[in-house]
Amino acid sequence: QVQLVESGGGLVQAGGSLRLSCAASGRTFSNYHMGWFRQAPGKEREFVSAISWRTGISPYYTDSAKGRFTISRDNAKNTVYLQMNSLKPEDTAVYYCAAAPSFGWSYGRLSAGREYNYWGLGTQVTVSS
Repeated sequence: QVQLVESGGGLVQAGGSLRLSCAASGRTFSNYHMGWFRQAPGKEREFVSAISWRTGISPYYTDSAKGRFTISRDNAKNTVYLQMNSLKPEDTAVYYCAAAPSFGWSYGRLSAGREYNYWGLGTQVTVSS
């Protein structure tokens, strides 16, 4: 089992920044690819970004996140981060982190929520216009 706890959400004005954190406990964090997803009210959950368990592998981002969001991880702290800059009202959502087994690194796989075994409870991000 892997337990995931997100933090860092809040209310921010458009153009502002937030840094989300996801603290993991349980099984070896470094053995998992980590992803961030979000779900806005009335919408499907959508992929935001993913980072490989292995260093030196370029992360994946959805198009709307490219150039604005940066994913990173600190295996010594069992934590994955999502730095979000230039936030827009359409970024308003509950943000979830998730852990996927470390085999197979492809956008098709890591952008699919079904590939993730463990999920946090989410943190709310609200961007005002």
